[in-house]
Amino acid sequence: MGWAMILLPISLLVFGFPVFLILITTSVVVLVFFMDVPMSIAHLKMFGSVDKLAFLAAPFFIFAGELMSRGGLSNRIVTWVLSIVGGVRGSLPITAVGSCAFFGAMSGSGAATTAAVGQVLYRPLLNNGYSESFSAGVLASSGAIAVIIPPSIAMIIYGGSAEVSVVKLFIAGFLPGLMLAAMMAIYIYFYARRNNMGITQVFDFKEFVRASRAGILALMTPLIILGGIYTGVFSPTEAGAIAGIYAIIVTMYFYRELDWRGLWEAAIRTAYVCAQIFIIIAAAGLYSWLLTISGVPAAIVGFIDDIGAQPWAILLVINVLLLLVGCLLDPTSAIIILTPLLLPIVLAADVDLIHFGIIMVVNLEIGMFTPPFGLNIFVVQSVLRAPLAAIYRGVVPFIIINIIALGVITYVPEISLFLPSLIGP
Repeated sequence: MGWAMILLPISLLVFGFPVFLILITTSVVVLVFFMDVPMSIAHLKMFGSVDKLAFLAAPFFIFAGELMSRGGLSNRIVTWVLSIVGGVRGSLPITAVGSCAFFGAMSGSGAATTAAVGQVLYRPLLNNGYSESFSAGVLASSGAIAVIIPPSIAMIIYGGSAEVSVVKLFIAGFLPGLMLAAMMAIYIYFYARRNNMGITQVFDFKEFVRASRAGILALMTPLIILGGIYTGVFSPTEAGAIAGIYAIIVTMYFYRELDWRGLWEAAIRTAYVCAQIFIIIAAAGLYSWLLTISGVPAAIVGFIDDIGAQPWAILLVINVLLLLVGCLLDPTSAIIILTPLLLPIVLAADVDLIHFGIIMVVNLEIGMFTPPFGLNIFVVQSVLRAPLAAIYRGVVPFIIINIIALGVITYVPEISLFLPSLIGP
């Protein structure tokens, strides 16, 4: 039965079946041909998988992100970041990194961040002499930072799956996300110097004040969301609802760049994305339960114990696995499928689950812009009309930078655990 649960999904994935259908098909085949249990267990496990309070935050943040990307917040954030880094060599692509990190702190979605910031900066990057490959690579990789910067939808899904504190995951993501953004900005600076790229504008305090005034409501969004969570004023779920209400007020009544039709379209898009996420969660819940009772996780843990693998080697193998999976699946699907399988292994290796959550999210963040099937690659191709070959070339240096950062995050757990340790158990 164990082999059927591993080989059948791989075979269906090769033939291009949707992830949820792969998981449901495999589960039904196992239930019918290998187990003597009533089929009613299937819908009980599927519905039980989505019946977790932590998951309720995801639709709210997705809705808020949709409103923000449609309602003019991305333009104001880009202008504000550019007013700060103006005069620095490579300021325009550095602005892309900073804007994606900031927008990610509002939307929690890598794909939405890539599309929103990319539509503002892709053409200016080309017009300022940056190549198609470099411009596409910067935007595809920078947008993925939103998966690490809180509030992250991927962290919400992991927190619900692993039953760990979403608040602590959010706090743990700060330093790794900022470190990754800083490493990318440093590379861009030296790239711009080596290629003698022009400076877009010098720093002007008056321009900074003007951009701050124009974007103050957008800039307050992450402060309201994260400040409320960390001070205990509201939970992550309540923060998502507040973010949605705040986004409606700002985009419709202050910026006036979103009308009722746009609000309705955002709601429809949110429902569509949530349906995709939760059908995968339901299918993966059934599949994970079957994996557990079939003894696959226990067998893997036993194998690791038998060979006496050290924790550093276990983490290395898990990193390689997650990098490969991230190239094929979106972060949500990968987290839901792999978390129940990997948790017994990392617990046996005495790895903190908060630290492991950051490791998993960073791995899957890299997968979002890794060829051939990284999600952000197709976002850049479809939304920005960038050539696929150019995107593949452009993301290579950023993949290397991210893998270096992943190694540091994996083997220096204090980067992830320092801030959560300040709030106690």
